Amino acid sequence: MNVARKPVILNFILIAAAVAFATNAVAADWQPRKPVEFVIMAGPGGGADKMARLMQTIIEKHDISPKPFIPVNKAGGSGAEALVHLKSKTGDDHTIMVTLNSFYTTPLRQPGIGIDSLSFTPIARMAEDTFLLWVHKDKGIKTMDEFVAAAKAKGKDWIMAGTGKAQEDELLTNFLNTTYGLSITYVPFKGGGDVAKQLAGKHADSTVNNPSEALGFYQAGNVVPIAAFTKDRLEMFPDVPTMEELGHPNAYYMQRSVVGAPGMSDEAADFYRGVFTKVYNSEEWQEYKKKKSLLGSFITGNELEEYWKVGIANHRKLLKEIGEIK
Repeated sequence: MNVARKPVILNFILIAAAVAFATNAVAADWQPRKPVEFVIMAGPGGGADKMARLMQTIIEKHDISPKPFIPVNKAGGSGAEALVHLKSKTGDDHTIMVTLNSFYTTPLRQPGIGIDSLSFTPIARMAEDTFLLWVHKDKGIKTMDEFVAAAKAKGKDWIMAGTGKAQEDELLTNFLNTTYGLSITYVPFKGGGDVAKQLAGKHADSTVNNPSEALGFYQAGNVVPIAAFTKDRLEMFPDVPTMEELGHPNAYYMQRSVVGAPGMSDEAADFYRGVFTKVYNSEEWQEYKKKKSLLGSFITGNELEEYWKVGIANHRKLLKEIGEIK
């Protein structure tokens, strides 16, 4: 071998190694190159919307991302619009979405949209939201017995306002009808904010809003919580009994998670997991969880996928019970 060529070859090897190292370093330190589309599969004013906009604020305040997160509401079709949109972004590292339980129910109810919930990239479960049964204060109802008596007397004319079709609120309405022999009529709206306004304006007789959605009207004295769909009493509502205490166990929670587009790169997924780990650990998020009666710990990756599998199985059963799927 020509000795004179050895330095040239050695230099080539060193340069190639340096390039490979630099490429790996860039991949490991992936960051968004443009604003991140932050899809919300619900309308303005609801729990998912409030959560997303708070997280956006925390990210900006603490300079957690070099590019902004831009919330975009896509509430159509009980979340189908958002799910189809995110699927269309397959392989995109700049689109993520805030989910609720329509992440389970809508693909089960609408197989024609071709959505597999498990195809999305698991980023983070930030919390589990809770549900309360609410009535307007002017009805004078303070106990579950009084609620049942009033709803029975009004029959099908008793209106329960809720978010979307065959989603969380309708599943809980079905539970009340079945358990107490009621004939409550469920009327869907696009978001939890609209639902809360329906009750506050006396256009509906009851709701099963999340605390964050009804809180303003509750603090103003317009609405009254009757029962909680939780295992234990909520710290914010210590005088409100759980359904289990009332003899009809039904602890039902809504996931508040963040997912990425299908086929998102591992590097981007790791970046977003880091972002939302910081958001979850922030003082602002922990205070929000406490004030809005949010439960649940932070989970991600394979653990979040397993959580989804359980959620899908449970909601398949619930949807069969109300005749939405076979």
